[in-house]
Amino acid sequence: MNHSERFVFIAEWYDPNASLFRRYELLFYPGDGSVEMHDVKNHRTFLKRTKYEDLHLEDLFIGNKVNVFSRQLVLIDYGDQYTARQLGSKKEKTLALIKPDAVSKAGEIIEIINKAGFTLTKLKMMTLSRKEATDFHIDHQSRPFLNELIQFITSGPIIAMEILRDDAICEWKKLLGPANSGLARTDAPGSIRAVFGTDGIRNAAHGPDSLSCAAREMELFFPSSGVCGPANTAKFTNCTTCCIVKPHAISEGLLGKILMAIRDAGFEISAMQMFNMDRVNVEEFYEVYKGVVSEYNEMVTEMYSGPCVAMEIQQTNPTMTFREFCGPADPVKIIQGEYNRYRFLLKIAFNIIYFLI
Repeated sequence: MNHSERFVFIAEWYDPNASLFRRYELLFYPGDGSVEMHDVKNHRTFLKRTKYEDLHLEDLFIGNKVNVFSRQLVLIDYGDQYTARQLGSKKEKTLALIKPDAVSKAGEIIEIINKAGFTLTKLKMMTLSRKEATDFHIDHQSRPFLNELIQFITSGPIIAMEILRDDAICEWKKLLGPANSGLARTDAPGSIRAVFGTDGIRNAAHGPDSLSCAAREMELFFPSSGVCGPANTAKFTNCTTCCIVKPHAISEGLLGKILMAIRDAGFEISAMQMFNMDRVNVEEFYEVYKGVVSEYNEMVTEMYSGPCVAMEIQQTNPTMTFREFCGPADPVKIIQGEYNRYRFLLKIAFNIIYFLI
């Protein structure tokens, strides 16, 4: 392996003490997994080349947030032409939309997405208004089945995701199969629409046909202007609790399995969204554990090391029953039973999920 090959990115880090963004050149050497950082403004080395096991080549794409020695960096641009050619030429983002008829199978669909080599970069469970649904189906305005499309897409929650990989648009369309689920069962029997869809309207999932279409649809579901976009589905009742799938579980591709386990245990996921938390937010979130839990600093570092997925969980007396489902926070204390944390990982600071106590 070529240990001299390197990929260069321009990255920003928000300095909370100075209340400003600092810009760095981040160098990643895939041969040995080492990193190096240069201070762009002051033209000096900030971090000498050092091995860093928690950063991987698949983490490096424009717009992603990566954690390097407790600094959350946002990758804003390529640092040289070689990096742009090698990593940017075929990388695409596209919209993956799970429709109302397949929301209960979200775990299986996300598992398919992960196994196909996609990176999940955004996720939100939401409901569409009639206007939003009409805007979404703008290419079908002259079709006789437009009203049926709108009625179906507004009939319940949907899950919108931004997914990333080489040739993402084409590869996602291959996974989906033909638009009509009946035809898909004949021509592509293993496709998502063949397995989870019913017909040409209730066909489980959607993907845009082109880069321009993908950009338009992602702007609808994940607006870049700072507005909220379609409404989330949170109920905020006394029968709900909070569950957070932690960053390491997301990066290891475990989200789909976790969603399936939660559903199969009899819980309903009534809201879900992917977030990136900064250290200040995480310290506030974990404030009750400071000075009480010896692993507090590790817990904080883990939670802002990458994206997490927050969920609202519904069931009668959910806090107690969901706590039992999760098992002890320290996996060492697991003696018997198929607890969720034990099934997926084995270290207290990095247990798979957090739930509201």
